Amino acid sequence: MPESTYRERLRIRVNGLLIDDEAMLMVKLRSPVTDSGIWMPPGGGLKYGETMEACLAREFREETGLRIEVGALRHINEFLNPPFHAVEFYFEVTAAGGELALGNDPEHTSDSQLLQKLKFIELEEFSSYPIMPEYLYTQFLREQKEGKKGISFSGK
Repeated sequence: MPESTYRERLRIRVNGLLIDDEAMLMVKLRSPVTDSGIWMPPGGGLKYGETMEACLAREFREETGLRIEVGALRHINEFLNPPFHAVEFYFEVTAAGGELALGNDPEHTSDSQLLQKLKFIELEEFSSYPIMPEYLYTQFLREQKEGKKGISFSGK
C-alpha cells in the first residue's frame, strides 16, 4: 500500500506553480493522507543529493510531460498530521517545452498510482475544488491579485 511509503518520516517536497492565462496547472491525485482525491501543483519528493531545482524539473517531467524553468520560491508549507510529516517548497515555474500529458509516478506500480488527472484550473474557480495546501486558495490568490511577490509560510 503506497501510504506506508510516506508514514513516520519527514518528507521534503518541491512543487511548481505554473500559471497560464489566470489558470494554474494542477494534478489530481489520491492523497496518501486521506485516501481521497485532491488537487495540487505538480511536484514530489526530494531525493538525497538532488537539488530542489533538479527535483522539480524531474517531477514535472514525470507528472506532466513538460520541461520547466524554475523561478522564485513563493511559499513554504509544513504539513504535520501524524503519522505524516512533510515540508513543501512551492516555486514559480515557466514551461520550456515538452508536451502536456498526465504521466506517472515511477515510485508506484501501475495498480497503485496516485496521479489521476491533469488540468489547468482557473484561479477564480479554486474554491470549487479540493485544493491543497489551503494556502493556494486563500493567501496565494490574494497575493496574485495584489501583485505581491516574496516568500510566505504556513503550517499545521
